[in-house]
Amino acid sequence: MLLLFQLLLVARAVLDWSVALAGPSMAGSLRYRLTRGVTAVTEPILAPIRRVIPPLRVGGMSIDLAFIIVFFGIVLVRSFIS
Repeated sequence: MLLLFQLLLVARAVLDWSVALAGPSMAGSLRYRLTRGVTAVTEPILAPIRRVIPPLRVGGMSIDLAFIIVFFGIVLVRSFIS
């Protein structure tokens, strides 16, 4: 389960970067549906952490600290389990 969620986080990062590189996706396209699905699964975990620790503004961009915390938290939990 943790590995699956970790893979979904990686997919979300790739899909978020695809917007920056290829522009916004058109409604109904495969990339649009994938982005909506992955966001629907990952956002309930990321949102509460993002409320406590907001994204870090660095110049004209922001770094989502909640994403980093959740990702490395899963890495730590998986290392303790195995």
